[in-house]
Amino acid sequence: MVVQKIAQEISGLEHKEWQLLKSLNTPAKVQDFLNSLKFNFEKNGETHRSVSEVLKSNEAHCFEGALVASAALWIQGRKPMLLDLVTVHPDFDHVVALFKEGEFWGAVSKTNHGVLRYREPIYKSIRELSMTYFHEYFLSNGKKTLRKFSKPFDLSLNAEWLTTRDNLAWLAHKLDCSPHFNILSPKQIRNLRKADKVEIEVGNIVEYR
Repeated sequence: MVVQKIAQEISGLEHKEWQLLKSLNTPAKVQDFLNSLKFNFEKNGETHRSVSEVLKSNEAHCFEGALVASAALWIQGRKPMLLDLVTVHPDFDHVVALFKEGEFWGAVSKTNHGVLRYREPIYKSIRELSMTYFHEYFLSNGKKTLRKFSKPFDLSLNAEWLTTRDNLAWLAHKLDCSPHFNILSPKQIRNLRKADKVEIEVGNIVEYR
């Protein structure tokens, strides 16, 4: 999916920020860069940082990482799009950046866990891609929690998320309120089997403590 590349003067990004993101000229390089960022544990309160603020802080959580990935993909000439994966309480939702190679979807992901990561562009639909996260998504008691996925959320309608110093909680809320699709029926939810002990152990692997 190739679209009009965003120009540096429109983005508002500093030259060094632009050059860094421009150098990430494939989705794989974007993922490698996200992996190099420390994980943002929000020790001083909830954050929803813009791309510029993430680059200055050198840390990100999933939403912030997805914005950085979307910016780099936009500079490549790809539409900047988010995918929201919605869970049940007390688990946390996950946000990834979408991209296409030909007719196939992939995803770039910032996470602290050994799962919920990058997806190769081999999936024919958003649902197909989203379902690859289903069996990875469970609590420490084995309960599987993924319930919904969003339509691709287009970020190209404005560029404020690239450089603002303000908290982008409003953008996260807009994503939350965008159209979503249920993954499971009530019967399927009732019949879910818990993850095995070994799966739970694997799920406890993290990059940063």
